Amino acid sequence: MEKPLIDVPTGPAPEDLVIEDLVLGEGEEAQPNDQVEVHYVGVDFETGQEFDSSWDRGQSINFPLNGLIQGWQEGIPGMKVGGRRKLVIPPEKAYGPANGAHPLGGRTLIFVIDLLKVGS
Repeated sequence: MEKPLIDVPTGPAPEDLVIEDLVLGEGEEAQPNDQVEVHYVGVDFETGQEFDSSWDRGQSINFPLNGLIQGWQEGIPGMKVGGRRKLVIPPEKAYGPANGAHPLGGRTLIFVIDLLKVGS
């Protein structure tokens, strides 16, 4: 697969997590406590500005799901290897309120995630 392009949405940001499958995978299904390997792109909902991309670093990342932001913990389980999923994550399930310590606090975020592998 190639790095996805993310269309900047119009209208108000959703108040809850939005999960949309762009490509259905046919491999192993991710479970809540799995280790996963993914490629992803992250964009700010309001501005459309990309803030992070494993594609741009030239390598996927591998980590335990239970160590990630809540939106990923809720949005990746059920996805199958080979799939591509878009998550629109409100601040409460991302990096918290605007006055918090994280620079993305208070922001609704869009991620497009490609699930490459489940397990260590």
